[in-house]
Amino acid sequence: MNESRVRHAATRRVWLAHCSLLALGLWAAGANAATPAATASPKAATILVVGDSLSAEYGLPRGAGWVALLEQRLAKEGFAASVVNASISGDTSSGGRSRLPALLKQHRPTLVVIELGGNDALRGLPLAMTRDNLAQMVKASRAAGAKVLVLGMQVPPNYGRKYGDDFFALFPAVARAGGAALVPFLLEGVANAPNAEAMFQPDRIHPVAAAHPVMLGNVWPVLAPLLR
Repeated sequence: MNESRVRHAATRRVWLAHCSLLALGLWAAGANAATPAATASPKAATILVVGDSLSAEYGLPRGAGWVALLEQRLAKEGFAASVVNASISGDTSSGGRSRLPALLKQHRPTLVVIELGGNDALRGLPLAMTRDNLAQMVKASRAAGAKVLVLGMQVPPNYGRKYGDDFFALFPAVARAGGAALVPFLLEGVANAPNAEAMFQPDRIHPVAAAHPVMLGNVWPVLAPLLR
């Protein structure tokens, strides 16, 4: 009888130890499974800028343009985002449209910033063509899963009142039709500043380095919410 009780007690001790180990193992597995979700960092955004000389730092020291300043601002504000500057001096909306598919495939951007059209106006190209090119760029970017920001532009008054008004109006029209965000005028506070002449290089087309923080100031309030 005593021997039976001893065997029973020993068996019970082994069973309790087994249950304790099993419970500990299940707890550890659950904790390990939860760890990746708890410690995973947010996926970094990729901002693709497709523009012309205004975004390509024409005539400026490297790192002085608004796109480079954007990278610094993103880091300062704590955004997990990288910037790809695919801007080319002299590029038109046609050039941007032809380059965009490869850029979308290569970089898979979260946000596409389109800064084109100024050279179209300088060359006197038909506004309907510019509008169509920009619209197709917005459409392709959206189809690739990216948000889109269109940067508007104006032309000097010597191009004629009607041409200037129609050119300025095409940017909000493109953004509205394509579901894109809009900065109405990239050079606000630069081209129409009281000291506007001092804000441009000798060619009177390209802004000096001191103007680029102003340009970023026009872009940032619209761009930042698109990343949140």
